[in-house]
Amino acid sequence: MAGAHATKTSWRLQEFVAHSSNVSCLALGRSSGRLLATGGEDCKVNIWGVNKSNCIMSLTGHNNPVECIQFNSSEEQVAAGSQSGSLRVWDLEAAKILRSLSGHKANITSLDFHPFGDYLASGSMDTNIKVWDVRRKGCVFTYKSHSQAVRYLAFSPDGKWLASAGDDSTIKLWDVTAEKTITEFTAHTAAVNIIQFHPNEYLLASGSSDRTIKLWDLEKFKMIGSSDVETGAVRCVAFDPDGGCLYSGASDSLRVYGWEPDRCFDVVPVGWGKVADMAICNNKLIGLSHQQTNVSSYLVDLTRVKRPGGAVVQPTEPSPKGSTLRRSYERPMTTCSGPQRVKQSSESERRSPSSEDEKEENESAAEIRNADDYHEIFQPRNAISRSPPKPGDLFPAPMEDETFIVRASSVKEAMTPMPEKQQLKKHPIAMSTPVQRVEPTVVSAPPRPTATATTTTTTTHTVARPTASDPHPPGPQSPRAPPQATTAAAKPRAPPPINIIPSSRKEPIGLNVADFRPNSFHKGPEVLGDEEAQSQIKKGHDTMCVMLSSRQKNLEAVKAVWGSGDVKNCLDMAVAMNDRSIVVDLLNIVNLKPVLWKLDLCTSILPQIEELLQSKYER
Repeated sequence: MAGAHATKTSWRLQEFVAHSSNVSCLALGRSSGRLLATGGEDCKVNIWGVNKSNCIMSLTGHNNPVECIQFNSSEEQVAAGSQSGSLRVWDLEAAKILRSLSGHKANITSLDFHPFGDYLASGSMDTNIKVWDVRRKGCVFTYKSHSQAVRYLAFSPDGKWLASAGDDSTIKLWDVTAEKTITEFTAHTAAVNIIQFHPNEYLLASGSSDRTIKLWDLEKFKMIGSSDVETGAVRCVAFDPDGGCLYSGASDSLRVYGWEPDRCFDVVPVGWGKVADMAICNNKLIGLSHQQTNVSSYLVDLTRVKRPGGAVVQPTEPSPKGSTLRRSYERPMTTCSGPQRVKQSSESERRSPSSEDEKEENESAAEIRNADDYHEIFQPRNAISRSPPKPGDLFPAPMEDETFIVRASSVKEAMTPMPEKQQLKKHPIAMSTPVQRVEPTVVSAPPRPTATATTTTTTTHTVARPTASDPHPPGPQSPRAPPQATTAAAKPRAPPPINIIPSSRKEPIGLNVADFRPNSFHKGPEVLGDEEAQSQIKKGHDTMCVMLSSRQKNLEAVKAVWGSGDVKNCLDMAVAMNDRSIVVDLLNIVNLKPVLWKLDLCTSILPQIEELLQSKYER
């Protein structure tokens, strides 16, 4: 029956048609894992709920197919880049376009928002990286260092660095404030598709088309680990929220890696094909893939995945491996670090938009297709409910396929045969006795008592089966029908029915169950007198006093030797006393002072510890 409660480790959540033409890109919201944005060749950006197949909002404005899409950290804004090199940023809460940015000369291939500032980084096929000020609607600076297309961009958790990866097999680390390159990593032999910063430590993970994952130390600027060659190009990697391991989205599988030393902890088969994006929320890893016009979402239950330590660590208490050896990110105090200030500025811009913004707003539209989901996600009510909401899992795990077989078999085994079937074999005469044809007016029976309903029904079935026209079958105390009526009804076919009086007996007839019970079964609880009760309480008391007195004498002898400072002789004396309780007391004292441990002491105490472990003592 253990298998009846087993749940799956990974499963497909849903599959739906996202666009009228091929889907070209998608992105998950990182903070909640509930929002999904898709971009297609129909030049639209659609917003979805991960656990719902209805489109919440459709954003228009691009004149070319959308090539890249990304949420900001609070999931209040979404940015999308097109084949023409233009960028558009929408405010999802206000359901309107916020900014339209242009400056790239080719396809937009990568986007990333600053973690706590109104800045957006974009990479393009023109090999350039641009950082935009979304509020002031302008390009802050441009990085020109890659020789091929920039495939991925990522800001560090503190917002000071920007990492870029490209088709030229290189990873570059930029200082955002100094506007210069810090270092360059060139260990990959093919295009680098994905890079991710560690949430706490100065570490960077990268996945490449050379089918390997590499880890980089950002203090010493060197590679500290590399995975084995996977089955295909690495397209997605994600650190666990506590930073203890790294997840890799390979072809049709999820791999769990550790470092220092390099190790693969688990491989979970997932049917997502070429996964396009991953996010972690509430110990669930959400993976997305797309093919033609369809988008498929998959879930992996991380509580059932092997990870370092074998236990689920809550992200609120980060305790990553090696955290004492590397520095941790610290969020600097900036002029735009206050979320309330950013919120106020955006509100003021909404009230008094410029003429250019009004023109862009007229050209771009945000069509809300599901008002209920839109208000639930983007405009939740601020009132406090009288009762807290019921806790629930947004993505409940389905049961294993074989679970239904186990349940069916267990139910089949638990089903008891109908008692009337067994009785009919013993009394075939009842089959030919048409007792059920007796008119209801002949039998005058009161309703059945509820206390004996089960037993009465079982016994009554052996005689006759009441028809639908008989709402009152015979009860346990009801008299039998007159013999004249029974004889008249049974006259054409068979002899009279067997005279069985319904009974509420619980024991078999002719068997004395008391013969099989112990003699004290029928006796009530024995009442003890005062003297007997005292003797029961005092039983064993004298023995315990002797044992404790002996232990006290032994402890006093050991204490006398302990005062001389010779711990070895003290331990030898305790062992010679052949009293394990004395050895345990002495070990408790020695463990409080680790400086007392010596090699000669270990040779004497180890055999005693082994005996203690094999004994029945609790300590």
